[in-house]
Amino acid sequence: MRTINKRYTRKYTNIIASHIQNNLREYTIASIIFVIGILLGIVFFNNLNSVQTSEINTYLSNSIISLKENGHNNELSILKDSVQKKFLLVILLWLMGSTVIGLLLVYLIVCFKGFCFGFTISSILYALGTGKGIILFLSTMLLKNIIDIPCTVALAVSGMNLYKSIMQDRRKENIKLEVVRHTLFSILMLLFLIISSFIEAYISHNILQCCLKYL
Repeated sequence: MRTINKRYTRKYTNIIASHIQNNLREYTIASIIFVIGILLGIVFFNNLNSVQTSEINTYLSNSIISLKENGHNNELSILKDSVQKKFLLVILLWLMGSTVIGLLLVYLIVCFKGFCFGFTISSILYALGTGKGIILFLSTMLLKNIIDIPCTVALAVSGMNLYKSIMQDRRKENIKLEVVRHTLFSILMLLFLIISSFIEAYISHNILQCCLKYL
């Protein structure tokens, strides 16, 4: 059994490595755009005025109080909200990959995801301080983003490849084939993102409940 598991693990690892290697330029571009988004989110937060940062501080404090009071009852709500957002993300990136304007929107979506990530981390560290902020980040954001970020970048790369392939060969048969490939890849990423939603709702949320006494 272990030998079979190792064989399949090696096989899928090689497939992923080969995919990244064959699309290294696209992954590099998408990753750079995501990092730029993170930096923009940090810069944007650092330029907020005292009233805005105070509102963020109040919002986070109230959220933590709410979690301490009835956090265990929120798993299903968190799951539904997360899955809806993942569906929307995948649908947007799937649609945008097939047009010239859409390709620009793919870049903007990736940048926006990075922006939200950088802004959220900055907000947490400002409101709670470094120690408590790291605890909140590790308990709520780390696990899901280990899946979310690579999947978002991979979806963007798939959209880039679809656009590039259509521009290189506009035959109807090629367009159909590339759209099918893009669709299947998007469905695969969606499955991983749904797994991320379950992790967020039932693992990260319970880890957070254990850490709330330190916040």
